[in-house]
Amino acid sequence: MPGLPIGPLELLLILAIALLILGPGKLPEVGSSMGKTIREFRKASSDLQDAADVSRPAASAPQTPAAQLPPPSAAQDAAQDDVTPRGTPSDPKAHAS
Repeated sequence: MPGLPIGPLELLLILAIALLILGPGKLPEVGSSMGKTIREFRKASSDLQDAADVSRPAASAPQTPAAQLPPPSAAQDAAQDDVTPRGTPSDPKAHAS
């Protein structure tokens, strides 16, 4: 179903019937909510197509192999040794007063 054969006369008839049923105050709300619904449906459809497309790589950041990472410097190693693990006191006797 590539497209419905709706001409200007049919569209005018549909709008007139909607105006009679819903009234002039409710028609803009219904049009707005239908627009949002169609937009969300198109977005979900394109997201689903993107997820199902296996020919393209995922949109995640490229990962570098561990062999290509530079070795940590001695200053970083020394700084990490001085850090107390979270949740453990550095000196239990210093806190007891």
